Amino acid sequence: MNILNNKLSVSLALVLIVLCGCSEKAVDTHSVRSDTDEIIFNIGDQNSDNSTDSQNEHSSESDIYSEMISSMTVEEKVGQLFFIRPEQLIDDSYVDDESIVGEDGEGATYVSDNFIEMYSEYPVGGFVLFAKNIEYPEQLISFTNDLKSIGKIDTLIAVDEEGGIVTRLAGNENFNLPYIGTMESIGLTGDVTNAYDAGDAIGEYLSDYGIMWDLAPVADINTNPDNRVIGNRSFGSDPQLAAKMVRSYIDGLHDHGVKSTLKHFPGHGDTTDDTHTGNVYVEKTWDELLQAELIPFAENLDVTDAVMTAHITLPNVTDDDLPCSLSYVMITEKLRGELGFEGVVICDSLAMGGVTDRYTSGEAAVMAFEAGCDVLLTPQNFYEAYRGVLDAVNSGEITQERLDESVRRILILKEPLIKEVKQ
Repeated sequence: MNILNNKLSVSLALVLIVLCGCSEKAVDTHSVRSDTDEIIFNIGDQNSDNSTDSQNEHSSESDIYSEMISSMTVEEKVGQLFFIRPEQLIDDSYVDDESIVGEDGEGATYVSDNFIEMYSEYPVGGFVLFAKNIEYPEQLISFTNDLKSIGKIDTLIAVDEEGGIVTRLAGNENFNLPYIGTMESIGLTGDVTNAYDAGDAIGEYLSDYGIMWDLAPVADINTNPDNRVIGNRSFGSDPQLAAKMVRSYIDGLHDHGVKSTLKHFPGHGDTTDDTHTGNVYVEKTWDELLQAELIPFAENLDVTDAVMTAHITLPNVTDDDLPCSLSYVMITEKLRGELGFEGVVICDSLAMGGVTDRYTSGEAAVMAFEAGCDVLLTPQNFYEAYRGVLDAVNSGEITQERLDESVRRILILKEPLIKEVKQ
């Protein structure tokens, strides 16, 4: 079923394009409205020769994103980098309010007029929902529809819905959803079909509620019995089995069009401390990581849509003493260069103690982006982080080429959304 089919908003300005898929050609012509211009995208020719399909599809896709990016202001491009909690866009007087980054305060559950006004100034790329944003099915459908269509480029709605102890929707008693056991319990079965079933079930209900990006699965292996962060969120301590489980879980998500995220690169399973509260060090060398922790990541980079970086520091891999999320060595040289990942890199929440204990929100956002991150996740002070990146672009510290590179990746991640026609 698809609860959203008849629920899509028909309100604000549109991004109207059709992207070429792997098994079919997109042939419609749609338009994108900017503040001052209307740009028409001509995508393919319905009668083009089959022998040139692949070349035409690649060219059309490239042209689509180039046109989209060229129509965006610098402010809109910088906004696309940020995925934030809805509360962070209610009022900029809440910038340091702990109730925003915690689960105890009141959550935003609908799009208010003030919310829309704030979005017009800070056009973020997407929103991450937490338990306090989710009340009951009708509310969630309305909320995701309104969030998605708030601007001229659809926002992408994300959630941490791993199964086990991390379930924002299935943990809500107002939703009659299947409870997925811990990934550890699935790993213990040794049957990858069970991992697929978990991803399939989660992907089905997320897509039904308009949430098209799952910040899952956990690809960490649980190699340290004293680990306080991963534990039973992992498929286990066997890296090869974990890699197979992760792949099957992703297949389940993908069968419902839900995007996946491998986390927490390069592996959080051998830690004892918690990056939510402070600095965490892993003493392993890169070669040691390649033999264990990195296997579930490396073997699934060809299927995942995104990789989330951890705030762990690796003194025997880098000499910069930076958390992985802020390290050019770890992201650009290792993840992208050596391992060859070309998709979206998202940092773990920039509101976590592993970052905030050492850097301001503005510093951390700029450092994460310069290190190679595309998506800057829930900074502690969103407004400071946004202005920090914008200032770095305007000063030339961050080049337009580098900014466009990440915006392109984010737009590609949104492809199933931006191809929809809203009239």
